[in-house]
Formats: sequence, structure tokens, C-alpha cells
Amino acid sequence: MAGEVDTQELAELTQNGISLAPGRGASAITVRLRHAIETGIYADGDQLPPERQLATAFSAARSTIRKALNQLEESGLVVRRVGSGTYVNYSGPLSEPGADITDLISPLQLIDARLAIEPYVARLAALHATGRDLEGIEAVLARLDETRNDKVAFSRLDSQFHQLLARCSRNPLLLHLYMQINQVRTHAQWAAMREAILSPKQIDAYNAQHRAIFKALRQRDPQAAAERIRSHLNKAHKDLLGADSS
Repeated sequence: MAGEVDTQELAELTQNGISLAPGRGASAITVRLRHAIETGIYADGDQLPPERQLATAFSAARSTIRKALNQLEESGLVVRRVGSGTYVNYSGPLSEPGADITDLISPLQLIDARLAIEPYVARLAALHATGRDLEGIEAVLARLDETRNDKVAFSRLDSQFHQLLARCSRNPLLLHLYMQINQVRTHAQWAAMREAILSPKQIDAYNAQHRAIFKALRQRDPQAAAERIRSHLNKAHKDLLGADSS
């Protein structure tokens, strides 16, 4: 959207709650432009219309528009390039200073991310896990078998089980990605879902799936390992949807 203000653009601004009048001061115009940026009317990298066209659209003086753009620049939402124009510098909430991904990712989004990564991690683990790795995983499984009445302990050991799988991939980047993803499980949203989903019966079912994944690792069957962890995560996804709708 480079440099032109047309009827469609002004209509979009109004439809998204950015009334063009009253409130023609710099602060009011900043709020309206901020909203346009945050709701995607102006996307990351788009060029804002020039000052004179914004002044016409908002029925404001160019000096007022300049102050509004300065405020947006100070907030990091735009970048002003001398001789070129003003460009949006906003790719979503995660680009804001201090944004914490654990505050923005839902339990369902967590499972989606894990489904994208963990089947391949399991495939690599089946190929590269050492005897010592398998012993370590089996020890965690033995402890998991004792957690059917302890949701907190189950969640902690379940996380440890999956992290050990990531280590067995022998790929430091995949391990790092998994550990970043796993941080979301410390968030309050996940704790609430844990309380809603985990019963002794469900914990037994998840642990049976853990054992099936481990069997595929021990048999050095990468395809089975990937399929079983995919089935495991699909069950978690289904259980989360059930908890959300209850």
C-alpha cells in the first residue's frame, strides 16, 4: 500500500473503528494509525501514505500528522526514511519489546507445533539413540508408570521423556527448538488444561503410548516411531479440544 489514499482504504479504516473525526489531535491520530497497523490494514513493510494525504484524510495539519508519525516511530511501529517515506515495522505481537511467547501461545497451538517437529525427531531418535540413551528413557518410563494419581509429576516426567527423545536425535538445533516449544508447558494455560484433562485413566493411556514409542526406538524402526508419536500427539490434540468444549 504505497503512498495513495483511496476510498477503499478510508472505508477500511472506518470499518475497523478508526473514525476519521472528531479527535484530530496527534494523540488521537496516533491511536487510529496504531490500530490500523495492529489489525493488519497496514502490514509489515507497507509504506504509509505521505503526510499531505494523511492530513487530508484526518482533516488535520501536516504538523499534527508529523507528531503522530513521530509517536509511532518512538513506539517502534514505523520506520521513517528520509526522501522515501514512512514504513510499517510491525510483524505481530511477538515483535513487541518484552513480549513473552508463553503469554501468546495456546495449548492447542503448542500441540500443533509439536506435531510439526516431533515425528521427525522420533524418526532420528530411532536411528541414533545409543544403548545408554535407551536405558535413560526406560528409567523415566518406570517413573511415569507411578504417576497415575499425580498430575504434576506426570507432566514433569512426560516433558522429560520427550526432551530425551529430542536429545537422541543428535541434532542440536532440533533439541533447541523442542526446548523452546516445551517452555510453553510451564504457562498457566497448560496448568489449567492439565487439571481438566488428566485423570488416572488418561495418564495410563498416555503412558501406554509412551511405551509404544519406546518399543519402536528399541526396534530401530524410524517409521513406527514417527507414527506412534504422531498418534500420541493427535490424542493430546483431541483431548484438548474436548476440554475446551466442556
